[in-house]
Amino acid sequence: MSNPIPDTYLDLFKKKAFGNLATVMADGSPQVTPVWVDFDGKHVQFNSARGRVKDRNVRRNPQVAVSIVDPENPYRYLEVRGRVVEITEKGADDHINRLSQKYLGKPVYPYRKPGEVRVVYKIEPEKVSSAG
Repeated sequence: MSNPIPDTYLDLFKKKAFGNLATVMADGSPQVTPVWVDFDGKHVQFNSARGRVKDRNVRRNPQVAVSIVDPENPYRYLEVRGRVVEITEKGADDHINRLSQKYLGKPVYPYRKPGEVRVVYKIEPEKVSSAG
């Protein structure tokens, strides 16, 4: 897929639209977490801290889904199912600061905990659906 995200839904990545990230727990049960998201033209990206539940889940099983609801129209959404194809700490601090600017209007992420290591996850879309 060259760009599986329909052009008519790319605006969701510019808005303060939260993604609801679904991962799989070790026992096979689903786990869903709201996350900040962006799109690099190929991958849907989110950021977390090393060692959190979603971090452990994705490292064990890279299959994920994320739904992004338009904050201006809750009947308009984008769903992306795919695999996390890259997990990196490189550039993760800059990435969380860019997301902080987008979602909070603050150029530096204000909720960092001492010793926290930020991580960027890149999802390669395999199936995309949308409505609205």
